Amino acid sequence: MARIPRVGSLAGIVGAVAAAGVFIVVLSAVHLLPQLRNPFAETTTDRSQPVILKSITQLSRYEAASGSFEVVLDLTRRTSLLPSFLAGSETLFVGQGTDIAFIDFSQLKSQAITVNPNRTAVTVALPKAQLEPAVLDVAQSYVYAQQQGLFNRIGNFFSGNPNSQQQVYILAQQKIQTAARQSPLLTEAQKNAQGMLDGMLTSLGFQHVTVTFGGAAAS
Repeated sequence: MARIPRVGSLAGIVGAVAAAGVFIVVLSAVHLLPQLRNPFAETTTDRSQPVILKSITQLSRYEAASGSFEVVLDLTRRTSLLPSFLAGSETLFVGQGTDIAFIDFSQLKSQAITVNPNRTAVTVALPKAQLEPAVLDVAQSYVYAQQQGLFNRIGNFFSGNPNSQQQVYILAQQKIQTAARQSPLLTEAQKNAQGMLDGMLTSLGFQHVTVTFGGAAAS
């Protein structure tokens, strides 16, 4: 007749196994044993293709000034027929970006530089400073706070990209571009270009240097 194990013996075995498991975890935690791997831990595998150089553009310009900008967007979206807790969103976004002002030398002709007969004075005619498209620094930009309605959260979940902020990024970049146009960045760029040419041409022996930008003279 088979012998039935006693309940007390089973409890003792279970307790011993549990104690051994706890002992192993403690030793692993204090680095006396190799670290235990989490069987549910996520891993990321990078199978990206190599970066391909598509084109090379030769630059014939002088980058004369750069500006750093910060914009805070407070965006509210509402649906007229539904309350905000069902549909709509409120987003507070902090955007950091830069813009560069430059002088384009690529279209300069020989007539753009005139020298007086005794070679003591020179006049340089340059185009006006221009702005590059503003660049949003996505590493430094972030969503400070966000509230979404129930339907928005469900839609973002099933879209496969719940953290998408593309429209917010585009709007922040546009506002930085507008701020750059309204800032002294273009004026500062022309001032820096004038200083650069003045120093370079003076070192070549010219006593008087005049720089014009689209018809406006700076001596």
